[in-house]
Amino acid sequence: MMASKDLLERVASEVQDDFQDNHRIMSFPQFMEAFAQHPRRHARSSAQYVRDCFDFFGRETKPQFWGEVTHFGLFNTPFDKGRNRLVGQERTQEQVFKLLENFVREGKVNKLILLHGPNGSAKSTFVDTVMRAMEHYSQTEDGALYRFNWIFPTEKLARGSSIGFGGYQTRTVDASTLESFAFLDEEDIDAKISSDLKDHPLLLIPLKQRQALLQEFVDEWIIPSDNNDSDALRERLDGDADDEGDAPFTFSDTILRGDLSHTNRQIFDALLTAYRGDFARVMKHVQVERFYISRRYRAGAVTVEPQMRVDAGLRQLTVDRSLSALPASLQNQTIFEPFGDLVDANRGIIEYDDLFKRHPDFNKYLLATSEKATVSLENRILHLDTVMMATANEDYLDAYKQTADYSSFKGRVELVRVPYLLDYTVEEIIYREQIASVNFTKRIAPHTTFVAALWAVLTRLKRPQADQYSATIRDIVGRLSPLEKADLYAHGRVPSNIGPERARELKAIVPRLMAEGEGSADYEGRYGASPREMKMILLNASQNERFPTLSPLAVFEELGKLVRDPSVFPFLQMKPDGPYYRHDQFIDVVRERYLDIIDLEIRSAMGLVEEEQYGEFFARYIDHVSQWLKGEKVYNRITGKYEKPDEELMAEMEETINHEEDPEDFRRGLITSIAAFSIDNPGMKVDYQQIFPMFFEALQEAFFEERQRQIQRIEENLLTYFESEDGALSSSERQSVETTLTNLKSRYGYCDESAREAVAFLLSNRYKS
Repeated sequence: MMASKDLLERVASEVQDDFQDNHRIMSFPQFMEAFAQHPRRHARSSAQYVRDCFDFFGRETKPQFWGEVTHFGLFNTPFDKGRNRLVGQERTQEQVFKLLENFVREGKVNKLILLHGPNGSAKSTFVDTVMRAMEHYSQTEDGALYRFNWIFPTEKLARGSSIGFGGYQTRTVDASTLESFAFLDEEDIDAKISSDLKDHPLLLIPLKQRQALLQEFVDEWIIPSDNNDSDALRERLDGDADDEGDAPFTFSDTILRGDLSHTNRQIFDALLTAYRGDFARVMKHVQVERFYISRRYRAGAVTVEPQMRVDAGLRQLTVDRSLSALPASLQNQTIFEPFGDLVDANRGIIEYDDLFKRHPDFNKYLLATSEKATVSLENRILHLDTVMMATANEDYLDAYKQTADYSSFKGRVELVRVPYLLDYTVEEIIYREQIASVNFTKRIAPHTTFVAALWAVLTRLKRPQADQYSATIRDIVGRLSPLEKADLYAHGRVPSNIGPERARELKAIVPRLMAEGEGSADYEGRYGASPREMKMILLNASQNERFPTLSPLAVFEELGKLVRDPSVFPFLQMKPDGPYYRHDQFIDVVRERYLDIIDLEIRSAMGLVEEEQYGEFFARYIDHVSQWLKGEKVYNRITGKYEKPDEELMAEMEETINHEEDPEDFRRGLITSIAAFSIDNPGMKVDYQQIFPMFFEALQEAFFEERQRQIQRIEENLLTYFESEDGALSSSERQSVETTLTNLKSRYGYCDESAREAVAFLLSNRYKS
């Protein structure tokens, strides 16, 4: 019993300490002290707050072979151990952050950010992740947010003139030793009225004095649209800031020129009149309260579903007798408070999910609200401080573009495209995380998520517009198969036998390839299989009793079922364009790539040759090529002498990798590629396999071609090992098989069932007698 009592006391103590440490309740003077210590933190608008939330979790620059992208840490959901994070979509992250920066620089949110794309492209996940990050950020010291309440004490604490509302009477406080009513116990409070729009406490300070106060306490600042002498400060806005004092602070219209809500203004003016202009006595009634962003409780983060109603309204406040203790000067008036999605989201972010699924009449108010941050109700105008976002399916957006309202809407919205991913290595991460969250009874075979990701990306790729590119690579671009294009996007891998110079030129145009169709609705990544559909494929494959594991073979079978009924999904009904949009054939393409992978893994696991030997052989070749081009000799480590470059060695290598160029041009191109790698990666050790992956693949193929019969024999022995009793193999055969199986498990993650399945599949498709 004592243990439970001690536990309760400990919890109570921790809760109270947490309450005090987080400054959950403050008087107005205490809030002003906090403002004086961190003026920038406590003078932010909603746009600045969301922008700072992005920065709070950090960012990293991810180098790609075609350029760099910025990934913001909040999308990794570190506050939730990575659960339901956003994978990829760095361009979308960059665009939204730039828009937030624009709102900050302009001092107001004057556009609605519309994320648009196909179904399942992570639009809602993007917004959901931002809201979750804001929830966590609001619980930190840097992300503290405050609103205020009006506190009216009971009669035993109040003396003086009567004030009241709607027939309910209370009193002003003519004399009191209390500096503030903010900390009164509940029994000492006659009425407590919360700020309907979560008004910022600074708005309680009259405009003139507030502006002077802000400019006094913020060290360097900019007022957008003012013709002040701040050119030097404006230039610094584009620079990097390591701490809050480095970059000038931009005052928002909300904080610098804003005002209290209608209800708060009525209460403030009534008290100021009752106290004959004594501002300090009015502020005694103010209780500053910390609030936290919460989707569950609709505080500063609200998602509006496509229901058929408006998003704000009014209801009578004075009908509730417990809330009627208001100044006598207002007792003949009826007080209303606003309510609804826009009200709940104020000081934070609001999302309109599937915006164009709503009836157009319920979106018309957004034309004014998104630009002016106001919404008109029956007898008042609400002034909002909210970042407004929306999501839209591409088909619904296309339909809306045909309406008369679109031209007006377009000027008040920023379109941010969220396409399907085109990099199968990133797409695979999504599937890995999806199946990791499911309780499978089967083991998951290697490359299962890879084949699903590769097929999905192949369905999304468009035939490139070759005539847009220079004559030197136009033919290469025109011949790119979907698989070659996918490899180019994922790894920068170029088609074989095009030469180093044209390979570099092809890699350089990848951003242009990805951007084809950006100015139209027919862009790459709009059509194809969505991650939702692929998750269904993986789940169905896991229940296929024909396969002992969730394996690529089970995925291939489910894909075959999918493409046989094109009526199920629109992307299956697309007209083929050359080798593109041939989704049934893509199954065979992915199957062949899977065979290539397991063929290489099984052969490598046999231990017939160490991987390092390829690198040593190629490095030796490059050394001879380099000295040959310089007209110098090569040092022979065996003889200890300098000798002429080995022409026979170079010719043998070039024949193995099947180049089609003049030897001298080919060799110069190699050295140029190595030099370019060193320039792009200063201080990094030159990795020949990274620069010339296709050459290493050719070396491996050449080696295994010579030993094909030996390889086939070991693979056959593997099946015998799995399916026969002891004694079917000789001791040497059994040792070779066990070495291969051990390496498959340790290097590539196979189990007995998946290894047997892969070997059988490979033998039946590649090594038939």
